[in-house]
Amino acid sequence: MNISSPDFADGAKIPKACARLGGNQRPPLEISDVPAEAKSLVIICHDPDAPGRDGFYHWTVWNLPGKTAKISGESLPAGAVEGVTSWGQPGWGGPQPPFGTHRYQFYVYALDTTLDLPSDTKPKELIAALTPHIIDQSMLTGKFGVFDILRRE
Repeated sequence: MNISSPDFADGAKIPKACARLGGNQRPPLEISDVPAEAKSLVIICHDPDAPGRDGFYHWTVWNLPGKTAKISGESLPAGAVEGVTSWGQPGWGGPQPPFGTHRYQFYVYALDTTLDLPSDTKPKELIAALTPHIIDQSMLTGKFGVFDILRRE
C-alpha cells in the first residue's frame, strides 16, 4: 500500500497553503495498492517533532471506504469521520511549528472493519481502536518550517 500527494514528494516541503496560517487547506492525497480485503481506511497526520511527549496530531479521519484512491483538499468521501486533533477541534489543522523545521507524517491504515467511534474521539483513542484491525499501512512525510510561511511559491 502507498500514500502520496500530488502537491509534495515524500520528504519535501508541504505547500504553505496547507499551513495553519497559510490557508489551512487539507493537502490532496493519493492511496494505491490497498489490499482487496480492506473494509475501511484511516489517515492520521502526526508531527513527532512538536514539544511534548506525544508530538502533535494535525488530522485524524476514519471510515474512508477501502476503495478510496484520492482525497481532495476540499471534500471527503461519504461516511468518513474526522476526529479531534491536538488543536482541540475536528478537521485538518495545518502545520504551525513553533521552532525549526518539523516532519508531518501522514499514516494510512487499511483495516479489516469500519470503526464505530464518535467524532469527538481523540487520536490516542483512535489508535487504540484501529491497532487490532490493521491489514496494511504506509506513511508519507512532508516538512514545514517556522519560516516557510514567508516563502514564495
